[in-house]
Amino acid sequence: MKRWECSAIIFDLDGVLVDSTAFVETQWRRWAATRGLGAEPFLRVCHGRRAVETIRLAAPHLDAEAEVRAFLPHDDDVPPGPCEGAARLLRSLPDRSWGVATSSLRESARGRLRDAGLPIPRVLVCAEDVSRGKPSPDVYLAASAALRVPARDCLVIEDAPVGIEAARAAAMAVIGLTTTHRPDQLSADLRAGSLADVHLGRFERDVTGRWRLELLIVE
Repeated sequence: MKRWECSAIIFDLDGVLVDSTAFVETQWRRWAATRGLGAEPFLRVCHGRRAVETIRLAAPHLDAEAEVRAFLPHDDDVPPGPCEGAARLLRSLPDRSWGVATSSLRESARGRLRDAGLPIPRVLVCAEDVSRGKPSPDVYLAASAALRVPARDCLVIEDAPVGIEAARAAAMAVIGLTTTHRPDQLSADLRAGSLADVHLGRFERDVTGRWRLELLIVE
């Protein structure tokens, strides 16, 4: 078991808090089929990225902004549930010690959290809040600023290489979860199977009033 200290935790959403891999890939397959495109080029780069940047990478001939508006939920879509350990860990964290930084649009992010039975955080940074998505550090720096915690004292929990790259660019430590990628694809400070392997130990306020959180990670 490894031990890590920080003042705030910033979670990615999909694949970390919400078990949405199949849900997201179904949306991409459905959209690609309506455009007469193969889904594989999009599936290779979509995890952790904003939809607009996924389309720019995999189909630069398309109007990415216009295509994103075609991502509409279907009535028969089964909403994703919580990732293992997510509800337990979030319940244990003290108020204002965590936030979410995601490549999803705000409406989608809030809906997935609600459907998974997870709380909506006070700090929720989404795709429309930044001009550059992951691997740019913008979403993580925005979350750090909203939490009023310096980047060096934040810990990111991610499942995607592009998200880990974003956290690194923000000078933040990272725990990589192997929920969507192999361990060798995650260049994180520590790795764990899921949030079921991440536990809150001691926590207290320091002299500045910031939280000091002790995390215990089973690798």
